[in-house]
Amino acid sequence: MKQVIKLGAIAVLVTALWLSLLLRSDLPDRVAKFVPYLPILAIFALGCYGVVMVAYGLLVFPSCPKEAILLQQDIIEAKDFLEKKGIVF
Repeated sequence: MKQVIKLGAIAVLVTALWLSLLLRSDLPDRVAKFVPYLPILAIFALGCYGVVMVAYGLLVFPSCPKEAILLQQDIIEAKDFLEKKGIVF
């Protein structure tokens, strides 16, 4: 529950900041024309961050040789069990 409250507080803060930028009239024109699009740019940046994190996780995916051996043993045991029940592989 604490994570939800923290994310909600961050969302409220970012929204308030964005609305304050929208309501300011003393921004330069080149900055003012991008302010309405900041939420879209933020969502795009978050998506890019997510893709990069997934790609990084796949690149450095750890290999677990001990767990692989245990998994192979479990597979052999399951096949033996199923063959005893009449299922042939």
